[in-house]
Amino acid sequence: MVDVECRAELILRDADGRETSLSAVVPLLKLVAQTGSIANAASAKGLSYRHAWGLLREIEARLGGALITKSRGRGSVLSELGESVLRAQRVCGERLETPLQAVANDVAIELNRRLAGGVSQVRIHASHGYAVAALVRALGDQRVPVDIKYRESAEAVSALARGECELAGFHLPIGEFRSTCADIYRPFLDRNRHQLIRLTRRTQGLFLPKGNPKQISGLRDLARGDVRFVNRQPGSGTRMLLDLSLRSVGVDPDQINGYATTELTHSAIAAFVASGMADLGFGVQPAAHHFALDFIPIIDEDYFFACERARLDEAQLASVLRILRSDGFTESVAHLEGYDPAHCGLLVDVDEGLHG
Repeated sequence: MVDVECRAELILRDADGRETSLSAVVPLLKLVAQTGSIANAASAKGLSYRHAWGLLREIEARLGGALITKSRGRGSVLSELGESVLRAQRVCGERLETPLQAVANDVAIELNRRLAGGVSQVRIHASHGYAVAALVRALGDQRVPVDIKYRESAEAVSALARGECELAGFHLPIGEFRSTCADIYRPFLDRNRHQLIRLTRRTQGLFLPKGNPKQISGLRDLARGDVRFVNRQPGSGTRMLLDLSLRSVGVDPDQINGYATTELTHSAIAAFVASGMADLGFGVQPAAHHFALDFIPIIDEDYFFACERARLDEAQLASVLRILRSDGFTESVAHLEGYDPAHCGLLVDVDEGLHG
């Protein structure tokens, strides 16, 4: 089985048409920010000081400004331009992560189908989440072919009902909104035909720049005129949860600056806020942590996989259950901020899971 990866890359092009990739210099900038030293950064990358310095100087010449400055008592630090370059590459990668992963996955499926001579794969349609990504990696480590498609929760569950996947990932809030959200999935889930599998409990909340410069305290602040928001796409489970939460505190979406500005994943939302293009976002806690953002918890939710009850003993789903119930997998999910994998891999009846 082969793995395929698609990566986002920013290319600088000057007035003469000469191109320079930021791929080589961005990791170096990260290390300079961490170590406070070009020499230490070069050593960590396995580069000579001269080569590292040359890379930095080449990009600086193309940009027309310094990427690194000297600071008394702190050594080498990134300039504002250097911070912008680092942030730009990070935002590019995070915002394109899901579509690029989809392309890589489609290519890998085709190649592995040819190489394996028809070995069956686990088809997963799921709402985006860090525990889902961890499962996909774990299946890959076990050489289990996977076809992962990130999509809206309702689309994932309806795909299962049509027989287009083995696992459908969706999430349900704990508390007052659960029944309303569950009604979205009920038409596609049959209590006799389908089975739910617990994946994790997780927390959704507000993403804020470090230090909370605008003193945001909760959802009502989204209606403030000085706050810019970035939203999830219509139809996503997170968007539905946000809309219900806003209604409960009396905030009209039309009052929110940026309500119509949308991104497809939690990571992309966090990248948007971290880049300074928005003051607030809404999503799961690991995304905020990844971008060193502050986080205000709003609501906890359960994440489930749905599957065909009759197929639980087949090799594909048996492999999934074995991984979900393993200590290694639950430990990896437990390290995600705001995630609780207690009872991961537990089989739950449809009515029980939807009711909570």
